[in-house]
Amino acid sequence: MAEDPGRLPPLELVRSFEAAARHLSFTKAAQSLFVTQSAVSRAVLALEDRLGTKLFHRRHRALLLTEPGQQLYRAAAGALEQLREACRSIRASGESGSLAVTTTVGFASMWLVPRLPDFRERHSDIEVRIVATNEYSDLERQGIDVAIRFCTPRAAPPGAARLFGEQVFPVCSPKYLRKAGLKSPGDLRRQTLLHFEDPAACWPWLQWNTWFEVVKEKPPAASSGLRFSHYDQVIQAALAGQGVALGRSPLVRQLIEQGRLVAPFGARKASSRAYFVLTAAGADKRTAVRRFVAWLEEVAKREREE
Repeated sequence: MAEDPGRLPPLELVRSFEAAARHLSFTKAAQSLFVTQSAVSRAVLALEDRLGTKLFHRRHRALLLTEPGQQLYRAAAGALEQLREACRSIRASGESGSLAVTTTVGFASMWLVPRLPDFRERHSDIEVRIVATNEYSDLERQGIDVAIRFCTPRAAPPGAARLFGEQVFPVCSPKYLRKAGLKSPGDLRRQTLLHFEDPAACWPWLQWNTWFEVVKEKPPAASSGLRFSHYDQVIQAALAGQGVALGRSPLVRQLIEQGRLVAPFGARKASSRAYFVLTAAGADKRTAVRRFVAWLEEVAKREREE
């Protein structure tokens, strides 16, 4: 049943429709909005129900706009762009001494947070809000200025700048090394291994079996040791002398420099992924954002060269 003709539908329904109309695909619309395909499909159906008309002709593997759909798309696309421009302008002209940064939980706790004092010392007037999550965020939708993402070069968003790559290698505490007397990778078969659980197989290069295969060593007969659901927990266990972990450079770099962790072998496996920094549309107009990104790139370059 159609609603009051003068009543506007919820903005989320309009955003989903506009993305679907722009891509002529529910799947691509979902990817652009960082939601599921079914969520976009439900939103469009709800909007059609509110308006009392079909907005798309649904064909096999194709969408076509109906005449009302074309009319609404023209209006929605223009209105949403005006809203985005207004938000960009407000952010640019408003308080420039703050910014929001999103990245993975591991990178936030093990790389970014330990280095933030350096940024704060240089720019004490800039407030930084860290949004740590292993899910990709819609920067504009969530009001986030900067994202640091770990992905393959092919998956890096347009405009993203590469910070550094990653290598994987065994690490343990100095005390554990003295007790275990590790001389070669084969000695690890008799040690307590610290595992990062990956039930969805998203991080195969962080699994011990993969590392043993790369260095051409036979893995332990049984998958023994301790298991953790978050990578920073793996490293905390290694720091506490509970076993040997697979360290990720650059995440464990500072801990090795401080002597809190040691890398007993030279065998290092390079990941095909890297860390990239990107900014939300229009965010680079703000002084705080430009200074933070410049600082990130400076620190990354220094660590690459050392």
